[in-house]
Amino acid sequence: MKNYLKKQGYNVLSDTFYNTIEMWESWYKGKVKSFHRYTQYNGKKQILRERASLCMAKRVCEDWANLILNERFEINVNDKKADLCLKKVLLDNDFFVLSNRLVELTFALGTGAFVEYLANGEVVIDYIRADMIYPLSWDNGKITECAFASEKVINGKAHIYLNMHILKDGHYKIINKLFEKNGAKLVEVNLPDGIAKSIDTGYKKPFFQIITPNIINNIDFDNPMGISVFANSIDILKGIDLIYDSYQNEFRLGKKRIIVPLGMAQMMSEETGVMPVFDDNDTEFYAIKESDGITEIKEINMNIRADEHEAALKRNINLLSENAGLGVGRYEKTHDEIKTATEVISEKSNLYQNIKKNELIVEKALIDLAEVILYLKGFENKVVSVYFGDSIIEDTQSVFNRAMEEFKNGIITKDEYLNKVYNLNKEVSDKKE
Repeated sequence: MKNYLKKQGYNVLSDTFYNTIEMWESWYKGKVKSFHRYTQYNGKKQILRERASLCMAKRVCEDWANLILNERFEINVNDKKADLCLKKVLLDNDFFVLSNRLVELTFALGTGAFVEYLANGEVVIDYIRADMIYPLSWDNGKITECAFASEKVINGKAHIYLNMHILKDGHYKIINKLFEKNGAKLVEVNLPDGIAKSIDTGYKKPFFQIITPNIINNIDFDNPMGISVFANSIDILKGIDLIYDSYQNEFRLGKKRIIVPLGMAQMMSEETGVMPVFDDNDTEFYAIKESDGITEIKEINMNIRADEHEAALKRNINLLSENAGLGVGRYEKTHDEIKTATEVISEKSNLYQNIKKNELIVEKALIDLAEVILYLKGFENKVVSVYFGDSIIEDTQSVFNRAMEEFKNGIITKDEYLNKVYNLNKEVSDKKE
């Protein structure tokens, strides 16, 4: 696909970066072949082993998605009819579920995209992950033209569908291509019925929105794609799984053993011969011959280094939480240690600041997405606002109470009160009256 785009005269990103995305995906899935599968010499031969995984990379991305797009976030329009239309399109596209999943994948793989198009007169939203995104041109880190590839099975054969968004004469043109996979080669074939080869949108903004974690791509400064939120924490993830795997082995190897002389482990029966006294499935029993010199039952209890493992695991998870922008101690607090939301905000915690920083990119993308949907449905020049709701660290009730006191005392106006409490700008609040 990249070779095809190069032949069309586009500058595409190197294979090296997409290989890095593949590596992030492996950590997100929880098993990395180059790390979790290894060989160990047992004194006779090399034995293939597999390390246990705590899957902390996925947990971090899940938490980021829930902090940014939780169940309370809203998109509002300053026109009632347009607002109802937008909400219906979002509902039809299962947007509030799938957008959360896209943010999770975006924080895992570094980049994600919303793509909008019309199908039989209805607006459809696609949710595209990083390995399907091919930037074609960019300016100051912003992707202005882009291609999106996805695999489809048509008549039992694998195909690649390519959707290109090209800026021409001040507005966007969409070009559709279909390729049949023939081994390692791609052969261009005709598009299915109902899909146009090209569409002139007549719109100055693209029918796609790129989202990334709001952190610098320190792998390649000139690359417009983002990086995984755990891109700089791979060594920490390795440490976590090394400790967790060792912790599991500690209990497996430290299991209680009861040494039983063979004569005591069986009894004679006239009908069936030798019968075991102990169930073969009771793995804590180990029978030995009397010739080994043991004539009585002995219990062996191995010491388990639980405290050492828990301390090391806690330390590494703290490092991951801090490196991924979630703050120190997110995964270790007991009930007594949890601070109130007001305390967290007043201390200007790293987590709170990082949430607000990441919301900037997502908010811009959501507003642009809403404006494209409204344009496709015949609404233009409408004011769109995004409300992210209260995350687990925002003390919404404190905000409400303070705003009410300020309004009662004449410090703020009614419009300012509505904006603070319900995130309604003046245009929207006028419509709500």
